[in-house]
Amino acid sequence: MATFEIGTASANEARQLADWADDEGWNPGISDWRAFLSADPTGFLIGRLDGEAVASISAVRYGTDYGFLGFYIARPSVRGQGYGIQVWRAGMARLAGRHLGLDGVVEQQDNYRRSGFRTAWNHVRYEGVPGGAPSGSTPASASGSAPGGVDDLEDVVGPEAVEEVGGVRLVDARTVPFDQLAAYDRRFFPAPRDAFLATWLSLPGQVALAAVRDGDIHGFGVLRPARGASRIGPLYAASTDIAETLVRALSGAVPGTAVAIDVPDVNRPSVRLMERLGLTPTFEVARMFTGPGPEVDLPGIFATTSLELG
Repeated sequence: MATFEIGTASANEARQLADWADDEGWNPGISDWRAFLSADPTGFLIGRLDGEAVASISAVRYGTDYGFLGFYIARPSVRGQGYGIQVWRAGMARLAGRHLGLDGVVEQQDNYRRSGFRTAWNHVRYEGVPGGAPSGSTPASASGSAPGGVDDLEDVVGPEAVEEVGGVRLVDARTVPFDQLAAYDRRFFPAPRDAFLATWLSLPGQVALAAVRDGDIHGFGVLRPARGASRIGPLYAASTDIAETLVRALSGAVPGTAVAIDVPDVNRPSVRLMERLGLTPTFEVARMFTGPGPEVDLPGIFATTSLELG
């Protein structure tokens, strides 16, 4: 008789989940798994059939009362045999008592509703090479950089931080005091995630920019290399002009190649920005919660960080 067991993923298995996600067409970031592990090293569960990994879920704990589910995958060879629902139950048990969130693919949304989740908004992935004339000041652009990131911020914003819309300047986000950046991120996310954020900024190939004015942060965006189109997320901004400036500067790190940006559809200015940049919707999921939507600065979220970890 076959033996099915669920346990904590090893680091190698967590990295393997990126391959599984790629097989599903989700276009994971190449190094995402490193930051994901730093968020909650024991939050990734693997179902093993006679020792072979065949199913997964991430059940990541944030702070004392929030959790996020992702990587809910059963490999094609075992679907319909009950292994997926077993890892789902294990993930839910790990996060019992917490307010939960997830991004649900269309075919699973009814199942999530039966588990108590309700749709708050949709995330729509917009993809393509940003085009069109800038609506505000001329944004920073890359010169001589290679796909997958840059070695020096000067390749993106020039030898000096560039003066932008309304006096906002783009700087390397890694030069901003981390407590200030973490506090800014906390406006847009339901719980502290300092360990994740610190790793997210420092992954290979990552380009992270902050828009600052008079010492305050007015925008923040990160571009990362992925299996397909380079991913931009998060993208936070105090205005559409600042969001556009960040998108153009970040995409300048991979000139002439596509980027993918996961936009909350309730942020209509962000949707209009993506359309004006000539990006095309390619993928959609529902951001769902077990209770009311969290109290975050939703108008400032022009793109979410990750569909897997929130």
